[in-house]
Amino acid sequence: MSDAATNLDYALLARAIKVWGRELGFQAVGIADTNLAAAEVGLADWLAAGFHGEMDYMASHGLKRARPAELRPGTVRVITARMNYQPRAAAGWSVIGVPAKAYIARYATGRDYHKVLRSRLQQLARRIESEIGPFGHRVYTDSAPVMEVELAAKSGLGWRGKHTLLLSRDAGSYFFLGEIYTDLPLPADAPIADHCGSCNKCLAICPTSAIVAPYRVDARRCISYLTIELKGAIPPELRPLIGNRVYGCDDCQLACPWNRYAQISGEPDFHVRHGLDDAQLAELFTWNQSQFRERMAGSAIHRIGFERWSRNLAVGLGNAPAGAAVLGALRSRADDPSRLVREHVAWALQRHGILI
Repeated sequence: MSDAATNLDYALLARAIKVWGRELGFQAVGIADTNLAAAEVGLADWLAAGFHGEMDYMASHGLKRARPAELRPGTVRVITARMNYQPRAAAGWSVIGVPAKAYIARYATGRDYHKVLRSRLQQLARRIESEIGPFGHRVYTDSAPVMEVELAAKSGLGWRGKHTLLLSRDAGSYFFLGEIYTDLPLPADAPIADHCGSCNKCLAICPTSAIVAPYRVDARRCISYLTIELKGAIPPELRPLIGNRVYGCDDCQLACPWNRYAQISGEPDFHVRHGLDDAQLAELFTWNQSQFRERMAGSAIHRIGFERWSRNLAVGLGNAPAGAAVLGALRSRADDPSRLVREHVAWALQRHGILI
């Protein structure tokens, strides 16, 4: 921290940071202290239960997630920010309800949010620096062992819903979160009350029963984990439950009453690209690797690679009605170079009564 920063009016600076954040496209900015001791027990229990699945980085980081000053020494406050992402897209249930279509989590139908949020947070940090001089900080957006929801809840941006996502009374849950860890002793905001009440719609709607209890998700059963994080074969017993969800899952958000207040994002980077909000499974399965790379460049989907993308589509096709387009698409890749893809194509064809 610079000498000038030691004489700052931190309350005034905190108010200014929130204004600057909104000017940069964030819908809300808050400030949290770094005491996450209350969350450590839950994190340790979740890891001990193996609910993180193959996300080994979760276990390797251990309780570092709950100790911001260990991640970035000198951190005393965390500036949190949320940005709406809901695009103007085909209604979620209308796509999920047509098995021949591919459902893609709405956060992933546009540009990769990591790049967008990181850039805006860095701009916010530079804005602060232009006012007070150099200060200790580091920007994060789902890019390090950070308890994003916990910090956002502590800073008053919302409360943790029973599906474990952050909820806001005026914005639902269709938003991204990002943080700036800093050594500036800014006044911390107060958390807000939980407004889930007795509602359990998110638990009831989960296709794979991954929300095993309120505020507790077994990632090993979660469709977002299965279609994004899992590198190998999707467990056969879970494939029929995935339906046509080929990248992530929004069911718990679609069922949440608070999302009636969710707002359409005005951020151009989050606009739907390549018709991904309402595409046919068979059409997407005809893409080759070059087409995938070209069309998914700059998107979150690009991160899982062509092989996993194809694996997911094969599962969707196995759950779709056995029309000519579906069967033709599957047969066209029965001898795919990828063993993983071949396995899932064979499973899908078998679902339609065809053995290879």
